[in-house]
Amino acid sequence: MTAPSVLFVCVYGEERYVGFGLPAADAPLTLHPLGSLEPALLVGESGLDETALRDALAAHGEPVEIPAEARARVRMLPPLLPAHPGDALVSGFMMTHNVKTDASTPDQPNWFVKGLGDVLRVPGLPLDVPAEAVAVTEEAEVVLVYVDDADAVPRYAGYTFGNDLTDIGLFKRHAGHLSYAKLCGTGVAPWLHLGAPPRSVTGETRVERAGEVAWKGAFTTGTDALHYNVDTMIGRLFSYRSLHRPGRVHYVYLGADRSSFHHGFSTQDGDRVVLDFTSHGVTLDNTLSWGG
Repeated sequence: MTAPSVLFVCVYGEERYVGFGLPAADAPLTLHPLGSLEPALLVGESGLDETALRDALAAHGEPVEIPAEARARVRMLPPLLPAHPGDALVSGFMMTHNVKTDASTPDQPNWFVKGLGDVLRVPGLPLDVPAEAVAVTEEAEVVLVYVDDADAVPRYAGYTFGNDLTDIGLFKRHAGHLSYAKLCGTGVAPWLHLGAPPRSVTGETRVERAGEVAWKGAFTTGTDALHYNVDTMIGRLFSYRSLHRPGRVHYVYLGADRSSFHHGFSTQDGDRVVLDFTSHGVTLDNTLSWGG
């Protein structure tokens, strides 16, 4: 099966650009200027077709080549993040995976809000943790991205990967405090995969402390690992019109496999969490910042 195309948005010299593919760390970049164009609307109009996207970008200027030695001046952004982060909503579902369900599982999983677009952190940036957090854990997840069109109808744009950092200790104390437990920093990969949600995603979590691996473990996610049908989950959520407005970008986290918390590990301030989505060649790394 052919892998889907990958799109990313970045800033270089204070201007926003679009690139394609998963660039190697030591390779030059070919970037297409966005000008005043919003990347979410570009994808919404062109669909999931890379050729159509490239044609649309061609109208906004010639591509530029960034040599490998200048890559440090390129700043990656969350995929399709609007120029005004308040035009994006970050949310997700919990207890969605087969390994977490039982006879009492409801027919629609609990939904929560992480925040607006400015809560998203690409690899290398710190993830904030509330100073009074009880027990914080990483959650390696598939993230679906949708764009509300001119009629405020959500259109699927693609998927990426993220870390839904959660104060699971607070939730375990009181299930009604889920909404507070989810108000931790949110990691996201800058790469938008222009294809259907992945059926199988495998990888490894590593928590590094003082330069050493303090804990590591494997994870499995993707739609095959879910107890719920994704179209049904999303369809019911997006049936609430209050969530929509033209141009809004939605980042929906689909839930996680077992995390380090379930294996008895406790994260600390300054820990570096590395999520290696090995099956898809994507790595997220963020440092936890208590009270940050």
